[in-house]
Amino acid sequence: MSEVMRSDPANADQARAWDGGEGAYWAEHADVFDKAMRAYHGAFFAAAGIGRGEAVLDIGCGTGETTRDAARIAVAGSAVGMDLSAAMLREARRRAAGEELDNVSFEQADVQVHPMPGEAFDVAISRTGTMFFADVAAAFRNVAAALRPGGRFVQLVWQEPARNEWFCAFRDSMAAGRTMPTPPPGAPGPFALADPGRIRAALAEAGFTGVVIRGQSAPMWFGADAGAAHRFLTGLLGWMLEGLDEEGRAGALHGLRRSLARHEQPDGVFYASAAWLVKAVRQT
Repeated sequence: MSEVMRSDPANADQARAWDGGEGAYWAEHADVFDKAMRAYHGAFFAAAGIGRGEAVLDIGCGTGETTRDAARIAVAGSAVGMDLSAAMLREARRRAAGEELDNVSFEQADVQVHPMPGEAFDVAISRTGTMFFADVAAAFRNVAAALRPGGRFVQLVWQEPARNEWFCAFRDSMAAGRTMPTPPPGAPGPFALADPGRIRAALAEAGFTGVVIRGQSAPMWFGADAGAAHRFLTGLLGWMLEGLDEEGRAGALHGLRRSLARHEQPDGVFYASAAWLVKAVRQT
């Protein structure tokens, strides 16, 4: 982890992962990750309602696709992307420079504790980034402090695992005879904000009102064909192979390949997914 980044000790595991190998893998495969989420893009930005002169904060921006798109909309404003991963931010800056966007910038930051400029932004957005906070309420309070009164906060977060075929299919296909655990409710990770009640409580505690939570569902794309998806996911899900012997590893990878083959369509490999689109307003 970068020595210049201030990080909440409670978030140390997430910081090590995202500013380490996991973040590097995402940076290397940015196009695949972005395309996987593409079906949610329109509804997400419609909810944000970014104006051409607004200042936008993108939380957990990764390699910056949403930050760059926000900057293009806020043509007379600006967009700042924040993330834990130095590798993803390097890629984000490279892409922004290649697109000659001069109203976008990126900062390595733990949003739970980062010293935000007070009331500097009109809207905060986060596409599947807020689920990884160890202290969600603290992060939301910091976001609220960065927003001007009446500023909007728009998030896309995953619904429960049972509603996300991609998660269940990958977990079960790679089980190789084991019982694979489901993430505990509320633990930092993809499903930490699957409970709308927890989202509402954390936002209210942070000083947000007008909370609207809408269910969204869309297919997620994981590769042009089963072979490409298998190569991508083998790297992403390598942790699921830990503790297996050679036969077990072969069985797990074969199970994954069979699942991918069943989900292959002419234009790629798709799995069903479900998310919450959350919008809230900072109290005036």
